[in-house]
Amino acid sequence: MNTELEHQFVTELESNQNIVHKVCSLYTDNREAHNDLFQEIAIQLWKAYPRFRGDSKFSTWMYRVALNTAITLYRKSRKQPHTQDYDSVIYKIRAEEYDPTVEEQLKLMYSAIRQLGDIDKALVFLYLEDRNYSEIAETLGISEVNARVKMNRIKTKLRTILNP
Repeated sequence: MNTELEHQFVTELESNQNIVHKVCSLYTDNREAHNDLFQEIAIQLWKAYPRFRGDSKFSTWMYRVALNTAITLYRKSRKQPHTQDYDSVIYKIRAEEYDPTVEEQLKLMYSAIRQLGDIDKALVFLYLEDRNYSEIAETLGISEVNARVKMNRIKTKLRTILNP
């Protein structure tokens, strides 16, 4: 790749890295796994970047690559013993905004989301990112109607998990 293309990629990755961090938070439960997944997604983005045609926004394409990478690695890792280390998750909240109740609710929500299937997790993530159903459908490769129906079913499932 030429230097200009490398610079464009680095600039886009830096300005959209929160997308990757959020995907990593959905599919991992400790800092080491989060960092490993972030690195793997960055590598996959770098490998795929020369084929990015610009038909969609960079962030939409980035979501798709990040989610596909996370899902693939998640499926492989399910064969390994599962551990949880919520205390190592770092939330960047200023001290005056810290609310232990909110933090506990976030932990419970992430725990509930982790119980969902791969595609459902991805859909919830995009929904929480305030993506419209058209963008969600494009990113996941499903119809907009299917995205809406799935989201309604997921909301019901999450309510059941959180309030048995």
